[in-house]
Amino acid sequence: MTTVRKSKLLALISLLDDPDQMIFDAVEKELLKESARIIPDLEYVWESTVHDVCQERIGRLIRKIRFKEEIRHLRGWSAKSDPDLLEGFIIISRYLFPEISVEKVYRRIEELRKRVWVELNNSLTSLEKITVLNHIFFNEYRFRIVSDNQENMKSHSVAHLLESATGSMVAFSLLYQIVARKLEFPVRYIDFPRHPLLAYADRKIAARVHPDVETDILFYINPSGKGSISGRRELEFVLRKMNPVIEINRLEPGSSSTFLLRLLESIDQSAALTGETYRSQEIQQMKKVLGAHLKVKNLK
Repeated sequence: MTTVRKSKLLALISLLDDPDQMIFDAVEKELLKESARIIPDLEYVWESTVHDVCQERIGRLIRKIRFKEEIRHLRGWSAKSDPDLLEGFIIISRYLFPEISVEKVYRRIEELRKRVWVELNNSLTSLEKITVLNHIFFNEYRFRIVSDNQENMKSHSVAHLLESATGSMVAFSLLYQIVARKLEFPVRYIDFPRHPLLAYADRKIAARVHPDVETDILFYINPSGKGSISGRRELEFVLRKMNPVIEINRLEPGSSSTFLLRLLESIDQSAALTGETYRSQEIQQMKKVLGAHLKVKNLK
């Protein structure tokens, strides 16, 4: 940044405490054109001022700038042909808590992956591999899913989930799939109506197990039930009891974007319960970004 540009930005920032709302609106409009690199200067002014109105204005401005950055990151992520699920989870978690340490998140997930990996061997069946994964998650690390009425913003964050071993149903399901895929288990997301399901998708084995059905899915995994495993017939029995009845063939593996849309819906519900209603409009914008790219991919 040039000295002239830096001076202009500092001059604009100094006007944030102007009592004239029109001046503030004009200053805010200009500052919102900037990237997150101006946040340290805004934070310095926030800490230095004694005016409550000015602090409130700066706080809102910082939130808007950060949100604009995360929208940009989300657009870039969703435009990829095969976006990394963990990267997307981090973007949404950082929207909730900008201070999270991305390095720590990657480090903890790698520790978790390695802990499962040392228990594996080439002779294990697909079912046995998931049993090992469940043991590490639920018995050793004691991961726990909070109930719907206990959900808050923290319960949807990957950083909090890894730190506390507790999180929302959708957040934990995301983590489960991320670790499974890092172990090269072909685990995929299923957008089940009541709660997320995962599926172990192996076309070759599934063709032998289900010779009369065209499906990639070998069996289903319920993260909210401590990784309990269900076969096709068991799930069909559950679906026949639902109102309206759902055909099992409609429950095909979904994309990473679809999984993140489910997370955003869960966050929106929590925001309404906790009174953070200002998030609703932001979440709708994030959902539009993901939804737009899903439509483009589906047309290809």
